[in-house]
Amino acid sequence: MLLLRRCPSLTRLGPVGTQRYQAAPSFASRAARLCSSSSSREDQRSYQHASSGASWKHIVAGLLTGTGAVLTYGLHHQEAEQADAGFPTAEKGSRLPVFSNDEVTKHRSLEDGVWVTYKGGVYDITEFVAMHPGGNKILLAAGGALEPFWALYAVHDQDHVLEILSQYKVGELSVEDRKKQEDAKVSDPFSSDPERHPVLRVNCKKPFNAEPPPEILTESYITPHVFFFKRNHLPVPQVDPASYRLNVEGLPSGALTLSLKDLKTRFPKHTITATMQCAGNRRSDMNKVKQVKGLNWGISAIGNAKWSGARLRDVLLALGYGPEAVQWARHVHFEGLDKDETGTAYGTSIPFNKAVSEEGDVLLAYEMNGEDIPPDHGFPVRVVVPGVVGARNVKWLGRILVSAEESSSHWQQQDYKGFSPGTDWNKVDPKSAPAIQELPVQSAITAPADGAVIDRGDETLTVKGYAWSGGGREVVRVDVSLDGGKTWQVAQLRSGDVGQPDEPSPPLGRAWAWKLWELTAPLPPEAEELEIICKAVDNSYNVQPDTVPPIWNLRGLLSNAWHRVKVTVAED
Repeated sequence: MLLLRRCPSLTRLGPVGTQRYQAAPSFASRAARLCSSSSSREDQRSYQHASSGASWKHIVAGLLTGTGAVLTYGLHHQEAEQADAGFPTAEKGSRLPVFSNDEVTKHRSLEDGVWVTYKGGVYDITEFVAMHPGGNKILLAAGGALEPFWALYAVHDQDHVLEILSQYKVGELSVEDRKKQEDAKVSDPFSSDPERHPVLRVNCKKPFNAEPPPEILTESYITPHVFFFKRNHLPVPQVDPASYRLNVEGLPSGALTLSLKDLKTRFPKHTITATMQCAGNRRSDMNKVKQVKGLNWGISAIGNAKWSGARLRDVLLALGYGPEAVQWARHVHFEGLDKDETGTAYGTSIPFNKAVSEEGDVLLAYEMNGEDIPPDHGFPVRVVVPGVVGARNVKWLGRILVSAEESSSHWQQQDYKGFSPGTDWNKVDPKSAPAIQELPVQSAITAPADGAVIDRGDETLTVKGYAWSGGGREVVRVDVSLDGGKTWQVAQLRSGDVGQPDEPSPPLGRAWAWKLWELTAPLPPEAEELEIICKAVDNSYNVQPDTVPPIWNLRGLLSNAWHRVKVTVAED
């Protein structure tokens, strides 16, 4: 959690430049009383007393999953004080201003006001943000809808919560905007796409591609599916699990078809914990050197999940493949059920040896984190190829083909390849480079954020991040520098959540999951600005390159240079 540890910092938020309709009384006096002590225990006791016995743990849980629980407490508290002071509450049926969606999205900060929408209503929650010690998380919903946040915490499915929220209502969403949304659902080929959490940072809406904020990414060792990065090339297909069929071709005995029930009942269920990373993760670092073509991914196009399903090896062996297949089979193709307007499906391939190896752990996965794989991640079946670039982990799997040749698809032959920094679009030859399979060693800093202000009074600084390497190579060390690389310290690695035991060490060559890491160190004396750097080392002693220019390429792929963030140290 990103709680504001030192409540006096709330006084530095400054005035909010938005006008409130039917404005509620200021929370300044209550915020001052709440933050009179910098002790987290005293803050907690004050908060509990103010909420007349409300459970701090439940409030924190609500904060982690959305703004709703926070609003519930704050609105109840305000309503009681309004009644005691004789202030009128919002009148039902009153005429309020009408706002466009564009106007609402402008109010996403304390400076501009924090507005949210709920079922066509517009609400200004700015005053509450300023009084709550976890205000930073509330801002995740700013300028957008509350529904996705409240859906994660069932306490909000109550009438009295809506009655309380109504006191923050400042207007209505325009009829035109509502109609546009409805019209779009009728004609848009993406209209049947699933809902996504608004906290995701969208790189492209159609097809949908988005990543979570870095500070959320490493809050959990296992990435919740709602925060797992979304990488779609085409509209999400609607698949009926009852009629789903997987075609397996290139068999000695001809083509065969498997149902979802077949996969679940005919083959043992196998579970692995594996990290998946987009080839374009950290492309934004390459864009800073020279513009590249591709989605401007930050550092969060990566995630770690538990995947369960049938091993591809078991399926192929059961369908007739024996040792003789190695004499001619070189590749296994995968095609998804997502298709473009010409009927061309997303497709790719991996080496046959990876597909059938006992140590390869390639899955035909139907579960993610113990539940059916969600639509955005390949429902009902996707292939999971651990240690290999995300592009080969085909979703909505519809066809498998064993072949002597590599896949001829665009995504295998023309894309997802690396080139020299000196190669430009005028002279690039896709055939000159192999398709990316295993990924290089990687790490990034998720906290503090680039540009953050650090309070010198804290005396120490905690740096957090993730590290991973492709091909099953285990990360064995992460080095962190607080002074631009002049001196280095070794971070603490973990393979589980804080307070929980780490997962068992994987066998050599099968380290599919990332490591989360953390370093707490004294702030360098008299430093006004820090350049924080991290670099990971795997068990083959591969290490990240120190700068981006030598690895820059025209597609912005394989970006794994030392990750750097700069922060300012300010006096308390």
